[in-house]
Amino acid sequence: MLQTLTQILIYSLIACIVTAWAYPYYIKLLRYLKAGKTIREDSSTGDRSVIFTSLHQHKWWTPTMWWGLILAVMVIMIIWSLILQKRGVINNNLLSREETYVLLAAFFGMGIWWLIDDYLNIKSRGTVKWLPAIIKLVGMFGFAWFVSYWFHMQLDIQVINLRPIVSKLDLWQRWYMILTFFMTLTITNAINITDWLDWLAGGIMLMILSMCGIITFYYWWYIATTVIGIVLGSLLAFLRFNINPAKIFMGDSWSLALGWLFSTLVYLIGIKIWFIIPFVVLFGLCLIELATSALQIFRKKIFKRKLFPIAPLHHWLEYLWMNESSIVMRLRLIQGILCMISFILVMYQLV
Repeated sequence: MLQTLTQILIYSLIACIVTAWAYPYYIKLLRYLKAGKTIREDSSTGDRSVIFTSLHQHKWWTPTMWWGLILAVMVIMIIWSLILQKRGVINNNLLSREETYVLLAAFFGMGIWWLIDDYLNIKSRGTVKWLPAIIKLVGMFGFAWFVSYWFHMQLDIQVINLRPIVSKLDLWQRWYMILTFFMTLTITNAINITDWLDWLAGGIMLMILSMCGIITFYYWWYIATTVIGIVLGSLLAFLRFNINPAKIFMGDSWSLALGWLFSTLVYLIGIKIWFIIPFVVLFGLCLIELATSALQIFRKKIFKRKLFPIAPLHHWLEYLWMNESSIVMRLRLIQGILCMISFILVMYQLV
């Protein structure tokens, strides 16, 4: 086990070093391509987002599309693992039907899909969306269905552990796929909404994925843990350049692809333990961000009035009295506490 842990840490360290080394060149490339962030002037309900624009005016033209680099690093690490296995240095590469096929499919599929949309939106300067909303929804629904289909049809899973409410909930095929379908969409959009402050979403997901890595390692899913380690190493290098004031942003491609990756980890971990309640605690901050945004949209659509001056939660705090760095520090502290609570809940059932 110690040798396996060492290999996982080596993968993570190499990913971190390669990503950190490549970042200055990648940022120069993005500046050459004029792939800078544009600040939206319209809200999700169609009216002018005056408060949001005034709070983030200074972020104009900061390079974005960070996910393009991590996709390249992941490809390098997969090829490297194949070479090492062929030469007999390691026993397994990073491709595993039971552990990583669906992880990597979601990782690359959604990453490339939204990376293209990020780039084309940037080139249009935010005035014309190259991918229509209906096409984006079809893409999201398609990938969400694929994740649900894979766990049920390919891995033959249709049981959800809901302890302590019920021991196991044996779902009919379609109900399992429907439930996981909506969970995937919820997780993905919650992470996407949590973005927009320097080091916020990245720092939160660093802690959440670390927790998932501990659990997968405990259950001997070493290949899945290695994939998580590579993402964590690249994410750690990214945070070096995302500290306020950020030199590069993640873009929608990172948050949506990372949401799909985390969704598949939730279902994978749920095979072994009751992870629903610990998951709600672990992911609670992002769920609150999603809830405040959803309530704001609902209130504006139905009653034509805002519930908050601006949503989601971190923008509201920014509007009230906090500066960006203070908000990020406090929310990351809360996330650290949530990680400890969820870890205790997981360990409680393992004792």
